Amino acid sequence: MTSAADPTGPCSPRPRLLVLRALGLGDLLAGVPALRGIRRHFPGHAVVLAAPPALTDAALATGAVDAVLAAQAPGRGVPALRHWPGAAPDVAIDLHGNGPASVDVLAELHPGRLIAYAARDSPAAALGVWERGEHERTRWCSVLGAYGIAADPEDYRLPAPEDPSPAPGAVVIHPGADAGSRRWPAHRYGAVAARLRAAGRRVVVLGGPGEEDLTLTVAEAAGLGPGEVLTGGLPFGELSALIAQASVLVSGDTGTAHLATAHATPSVTLFGPVPPRLWGPPPSERHTALWHPGPPGDPHGTEPDPLLLRIGVDEVVEAVLWHDREVAPMPRTTEAGGMEAGGMEAGRSGLRRRLRAPGSAPHRGAPGTARPRTTGEVGP
Repeated sequence: MTSAADPTGPCSPRPRLLVLRALGLGDLLAGVPALRGIRRHFPGHAVVLAAPPALTDAALATGAVDAVLAAQAPGRGVPALRHWPGAAPDVAIDLHGNGPASVDVLAELHPGRLIAYAARDSPAAALGVWERGEHERTRWCSVLGAYGIAADPEDYRLPAPEDPSPAPGAVVIHPGADAGSRRWPAHRYGAVAARLRAAGRRVVVLGGPGEEDLTLTVAEAAGLGPGEVLTGGLPFGELSALIAQASVLVSGDTGTAHLATAHATPSVTLFGPVPPRLWGPPPSERHTALWHPGPPGDPHGTEPDPLLLRIGVDEVVEAVLWHDREVAPMPRTTEAGGMEAGGMEAGRSGLRRRLRAPGSAPHRGAPGTARPRTTGEVGP
């Protein structure tokens, strides 16, 4: 387990509470309202979150967690928690799933109290609080509410990060996603980036581990230099600062979109195959959720979902410029969608070679202009 003073170890003077939510960054951030409800309801407990170790800094940044128990399973399965140290937790809470698999993992630890939708004699199941079409933030607050634990679905904001942004005021484009079904084509992201640059915006492309080729494809299409490509994954503090100080975030339905919501950063999120009513941002002029209704597809599929592919480049550019509308108008385009501005090929030569130099660290953008002031915003 990870904590500054390790108040949660087997010799902790406080009773320990274990929460299971061993999923991704977006899942963690969508679970913040529930985690904060737990924190308030159990003020004397040391709260330990079972989650992937890469999410430790993000979990601690929520202020609702004292420590992280490293827990990761292939895909989106349920990890074993046999490495829980010392005596059984006083309380164990399942925020991971609604079936027996996650409940059984917690039950094996023989906690003093088990709180889960699928637990034996669960009041949440008895009251039928699991609504198929309910938003993820609200869903877990409802489950806790059935147990008498108050949680506010609107309590999702994160404090401002202390780290400086590597690209303050930029439009951040994150083309990646864990599943191919949620990954809009790279050439379309490249077209968006190129048109935004022609409209006077600074654009940076963000990529996580393993997304180097994807970010390079987008950067080359937009004529971006290596200083505008943040690839290979940023530490959470730097990532949080980048998103918090961006003018707009453009991405699919990913963890970065939830981070923009947590920092009230204007965002344009491309949805498919899952509709925004299940995972999208709250209603606000700060956020645009692009979605073409249709039968939901497989959120873990390998190919871009047909509903996602219905979103066009023009829609995305228009939405970004609506959020960030102080600079120049949109560039004219040809019938084929190509740019009429010249010079976009400049700087492409050698970009892949420079970004792939052996032993090179992930590239950081140089400091840019201050975040533009936007009009028509609503309060956080």
